[in-house]
Amino acid sequence: MLTDIAVDNNTILIMRIILAALMGGLIGLERDMHGRAAGLRTHLLVSMGAAVFMILSGIIATSSQAIRGNLMIASDPGRIAAQIVTGIGFLGAGTIIKEGLTVRGLTTAACLWIVAAIGMACGAGCYTIAVATTIISLIGLTVFHYFEQVYPKYTYRILTVVTSINIAPNQIIEVVKRDKLNINYLETERNYKDNTLTVKLYIHLFRKGLGHALSQEIVASLEKAEIPLINISWQHQ
Repeated sequence: MLTDIAVDNNTILIMRIILAALMGGLIGLERDMHGRAAGLRTHLLVSMGAAVFMILSGIIATSSQAIRGNLMIASDPGRIAAQIVTGIGFLGAGTIIKEGLTVRGLTTAACLWIVAAIGMACGAGCYTIAVATTIISLIGLTVFHYFEQVYPKYTYRILTVVTSINIAPNQIIEVVKRDKLNINYLETERNYKDNTLTVKLYIHLFRKGLGHALSQEIVASLEKAEIPLINISWQHQ
């Protein structure tokens, strides 16, 4: 009888780990399809590991109570669970990359954090919470990604134009303002050795989408104004 109970209990625990791996793997697959550093395997392992730690915290608490018997000694099963959150914080920080003024990886870090929560829910036997959180997370990552293109929002860009030293910076500024772009501030640099002028404009705009087509419009406007372009770049700020 006791053996049957142990076998049934182990089966349930294994099913919790498998469910955690599946739930975490689904979110990891979405990240992997977008070419992120933390993909399918990372999310799967994080979710599964969180589930195992939750299972162990419950087993340790139960075992310690059985050993102590009637002794009034408190056992806190939440200690291991609390350390999971701390550990995920370090792991998530490793996915955040800062390139100049651009920060990448925040969504992936949040995914690792939510995947750990899903794993903890599976380990604790809260299957409904785990499944619901996974579905909502996938909707947020996929559907809302396209929804962001629908409404206008403020975006910040850096426009760098390299042209002839004979061109005045005001000529470039007039073209940019003509395209209804707001200039926060600018930097200019003259290279007398190469006879080039570099104008770096820090721009903010309020419009739909990511503004990729806008860079082509600016190039066309500069060419129309007969400004010789040596190099031009359009970057996120």
